[in-house]
Amino acid sequence: MRQRGNTAGFFLFAFAFTFSLQLPAALARLGLLPGDPNAYLPVATFGIFGPLVAATFLTHRTQGWPGVRALFGGLVDLRVPLRWALVALFLPAALLSLGLGLLRFAGYDGAWHYLPGAPQLVVALVVSVAEETGWRGYALPRLIEKYGAFVGSCLLGALWTVWHIPMFLAVGIPLSLGLVMLLFFVGGSLFFTFLYRNAQGSLLIAVLAHIGAHLNNSHAALPADTLPLLVHTVVYAALGFASMRRSAFERTMAATAQRATA
Repeated sequence: MRQRGNTAGFFLFAFAFTFSLQLPAALARLGLLPGDPNAYLPVATFGIFGPLVAATFLTHRTQGWPGVRALFGGLVDLRVPLRWALVALFLPAALLSLGLGLLRFAGYDGAWHYLPGAPQLVVALVVSVAEETGWRGYALPRLIEKYGAFVGSCLLGALWTVWHIPMFLAVGIPLSLGLVMLLFFVGGSLFFTFLYRNAQGSLLIAVLAHIGAHLNNSHAALPADTLPLLVHTVVYAALGFASMRRSAFERTMAATAQRATA
């Protein structure tokens, strides 16, 4: 079924909402606004709801409340296969710890995991729902329809990276890591798409995958230690590109089998 709604309008809305709330904290961190940067953070926190607000508004405008109910209904779709839910939640986190553990054997003296406490888990849940309702609930199906899974996911990953820039600046993460962040989010976007398609377009699987990224979050080491982020980036890039390659192979085999039986 053709997706209704304006994808460009969604991104403009989400970016405008988030940047308007988060840029003051980023500018204060850069010394371009007066005062303690931390004083701006409570307002900046609400910027995470940009994708959710944009998706909700545009869905209501084109499909009314039934469309909004269908959008949010994906958050409680419990038909997600258990194996994919476990992969989404735990595979990247386990691979990050495996990589850091191997580096410790080679002499690295940093932590081998970044497990969250209870408050961080609550934040991760809220962030995951706020972002994924927009990214995978609204934007991804329309980008796939227009550009295909690979290009659409890469485009979403690139925009996902840019959307985070004020947040990174506000907490002191340098823009010199921009290319690393780009690969991190593009790889993550490809992996999330792989999970999304294997779970029949489930928004819940995307939320679980986003929570999984926070279950072992290398960003906690920034800005002092960038090595965990580099390992985490390799994990998501490898998972993302490998999963897309597998999907392409499976489609090719299915098409070959269909031609052979025609």
